[in-house]
Order: sequence, then C-alpha cells, then structure tokens
Amino acid sequence: MSCLDFSIFVCFGIIVLLINCLALANAEEVTCSGIVPMRYRDDKISITDFGGVGDGVTLNTKAFKEAIYRIEHLHRRGGTLLYVPPGEYLTGPFNLTSHMTLYLARGAVIKATVDTEEWPLLSPLPSYGRGRELPGGRYMSFIHGDGLHDVIITGENGTIDGQGDVWWNMWRQRTLKFTRPNLVELLNSTSIIISNITFKNSPFWNLHPVYCSNVVINYATIVAPADSPNTDGIDPDSSSHVCIEDSYISTGDDLVAVKSGWDEYGIAYGRPSQDITIRRVTGSSPFAGIAVGSETSGGVEDVLAEHINLFNMGFGIHLKTNIGRGGVIRNITISNVYMDKARKGIKISGDVGDHPDENYNPKALPVLKDVKIKDVWGDRVQQPGLIRGLKDAPFSGICLSNISLGGATGQRDLPWQCSDVSGGAVQVSPLPCSELTSSQQIGACASSF
Repeated sequence: MSCLDFSIFVCFGIIVLLINCLALANAEEVTCSGIVPMRYRDDKISITDFGGVGDGVTLNTKAFKEAIYRIEHLHRRGGTLLYVPPGEYLTGPFNLTSHMTLYLARGAVIKATVDTEEWPLLSPLPSYGRGRELPGGRYMSFIHGDGLHDVIITGENGTIDGQGDVWWNMWRQRTLKFTRPNLVELLNSTSIIISNITFKNSPFWNLHPVYCSNVVINYATIVAPADSPNTDGIDPDSSSHVCIEDSYISTGDDLVAVKSGWDEYGIAYGRPSQDITIRRVTGSSPFAGIAVGSETSGGVEDVLAEHINLFNMGFGIHLKTNIGRGGVIRNITISNVYMDKARKGIKISGDVGDHPDENYNPKALPVLKDVKIKDVWGDRVQQPGLIRGLKDAPFSGICLSNISLGGATGQRDLPWQCSDVSGGAVQVSPLPCSELTSSQQIGACASSF
C-alpha cells in the first residue's frame, strides 16, 4: 500500500468513526469513561521551559526527563500539566510520574529516536517470564511508567510517533537482540486516562496497560501499516476496570487484544484481566478486530465489546488460547458488530500461540465457557466461523444469535467448522455447525438469546 493509499484509508476510517459518533449524538450515549474522571490541573509547565526544541532534529530526552523530575518533586496540589507546543520533539524513551498530565497541542509530535542504543533494557514481566519475542529482558517502552497513580495523556490530537521502521526491519532480518519496545506501557498503575491522541508506527504493541486498574482509553487514533509486525492497538493485560471507547485503530495486528500472562508464568502470577469494556471502535487489520488471547494464563472474565465496525480484516472476532495456557476465559459478550471483508467472521480456537520455553505444562488446559456473540452482520466474509475446542477441555456455553455473515458475490462460501464445542445458535446465517443447533443445546443458551 502506498503512503497516499494508506493516508486515504486512515481518513476513511476516521470519517466512519465520526459518522458513528454523530449518529449517536442525539441518543443518550452509554459510556464507561466515568470510572476515571478527567482532572484539570491548574499548575502548568512547558517542555520549552526545560530546553525542549521542536525542530525534529534536536534530541530532547534530557528536557523531558528534567521536566518530569520537576513535576515529581513539585508535589503541587492537583498535580502538574506538562505542555508540549506545536513542533516535532525527537527524544529517547522517558518515564512518566504520578499526578501529571502529558498534554500535546495540535501540531505537536513526540517522535522516538531511531538510535536503538538510546533504549534501556528492562526485566521481563513476571507473568511472561521472558521477553515476548526473545529470551531475556526487553526494551523499555517509548513512554513508560511503573507504580503510578493519576496520570493523563491527552491534548488536541497531537501525535506520539514510535518511528517503528527500524524495529520492524530488525524483526524481519532476525537481528533483534531483545523484545521490541511498546509505544506506551504503564505497569502497576491506577487512574489512567489516555485520550485525544494519535499514536503512530509503534515498534511493537501500541498501548499496553499491564497490572493496572481503572484505565480509560478513548478518542484515540492508532495507526501503523498493515504489514508492520505485532503492532497491536490496545492490549489490556492482567488489568481490571478498563474502558476503551470511541477510537479508530488500523494496524498490523489485533486492534484490541485482552491478555493475562503466558503459560506457567501467567499461571503462577495469577492476575486475571476482568471488567473490560470495548465500545464504538472502528478499524482494520490483517489479524483480529476484537481478540482475547492468546496469552490468557491468568484468566479473562467479564468482557463486553459492542458497536464495533471492522473493514478488511483477517478475523472479526477471535478468542484464542492453547494447551499449557491454563486460565479460565468466561463471561465474554460481543454484540453489534459490523464487518466488511474478512477471512473469518468468528474464530474461537484452542490451538493458537507459542510457548515461552519447554517448561510449560501440557496438562494445564484452558477453560473457555459462557461466550455470547449476538447481532453480528457482515459482507464479503470468506468463512463465517470456526470454533475448535480441545478434546480434553471442550469449549462450552458458546451462544450465538442474530448473526448474518455473507460471502463475496461469485465466491464459494466456506462452511462453519466446529469441534469439541457445545452451546447453541439461533438466527445464524449461514447455518452453523450441528454442535450448536440441536434443541438441547439451544435450550442451554436460551437465556442468552
């Protein structure tokens, strides 16, 4: 895809998102964003007060670190806002602090250095046991925080640009020494708002709240080329009370993927992702729109995704796990989804994802149950669905209703494929597999329809 084509496609997606928002404007809009009220800070400083230069050439790492050090030690009542005026501010990675707002003005760009020597190494996440890509540590995220409270990243739709090309090429050429950095990662943190920002060209996952609670991500635009490896949009990981709303995501991997740790390390850490709401998200990806997994070893429960619009997808909805994962995936509700052009509409599978090492327990089988998928329709969907449980851990309570996933004109439609699954299906077209259409199974799902 050329740069012009990519820009046009991004603009199209944003227009669709705006149309959806306008359509809801006259109705009482349901939102979860109130779990973290927006805080307005009276105390303000500018990155230019610390020598910041927005010429796209000067390295501003020292300026950002000094500004945030000042905020950390000011202890102002209500916290402090760090203002980034219009311009391109090249910088290495930096840490945020509690009780601060990082505010990007319209036309402000915080741009990551492409000098990989500027990126410090961090220890592996305990629920992963090693870097996600390679053994050992991992590169620090571009914007990072650990153990924080009351942090806001917002502005007038300024841009945080990870300049991921150098990292993608290292991955393709197999010259990486450690796992690539995320664009924004917050660990062990609470009361987080990320809003009205464009995130661009992340080296790896874009937004990664891990071991966090009370997180709001809304009105975000997240973009990367379709061939950029592993550029997930938003990955809530072993986190609770997360609200993701009103955002546009077009990347090279899953748009939103709920995770909770990797095999024996995630099982030992034992922190689930729970109470996750995903609402009014539009986007495109060669992988999944709404995903759970495949790293689910701490468990995932109470996920609601609704009013989702997807275009040019690999999979519309993808719940994925594997042997050795353990963990319980339950109480997943996905509704009001539209997709145009997808390889598979719905995929729920127990054979997806790799393992951190040879020490995983093949007897640690995941449990996947109580999944409701309803009010889904799509055009140009090559295969409506594939549900493949595990022989020794069948998926149960898979309840489908009011689903219509049509194939492309003149194309031979592939049928549903199912194994080791039980549940029910009502008003599903094309007709789903027999495991979901017996009267006994439909009765088991009656309360879900």
